[in-house]
Amino acid sequence: QLQLVESGGGLVQPGGSLRLSCTTSGSILDYYAIGWFRQAPGKEREGVSCVSNTGGVVNYADSVKGRFTISRDNARNTVYLQMNSLQPEDTANYYCAAGTGSGYVCSYPVAEDRFDYWGRGTQVTVSS
Repeated sequence: QLQLVESGGGLVQPGGSLRLSCTTSGSILDYYAIGWFRQAPGKEREGVSCVSNTGGVVNYADSVKGRFTISRDNARNTVYLQMNSLQPEDTANYYCAAGTGSGYVCSYPVAEDRFDYWGRGTQVTVSS
């Protein structure tokens, strides 16, 4: 089994940046595609980004494209989400999740039913 723990959330002003980390344990990270999701009050959980197990497939939600970058370091058992030009609309609890398989897991749009393991989230608040 795979365990995931998010970190790096916090309060940031509009236009600022944060880097979220998803640290994994319990299995070999190379086997898993990793997705980032977020959920804000009054909204459904939204797929933000995804990177395949090999890194060969990367996808982003239209709302974050050009501002967020996903990356992975399998040797460190960690996946990152670099978030730039943050806006209040980005305020949400951010989750990372893992799914088995190949690039299909990260097919656009990123859908939560493709993922088997979930972290417990880290809060990101963008406010003046």
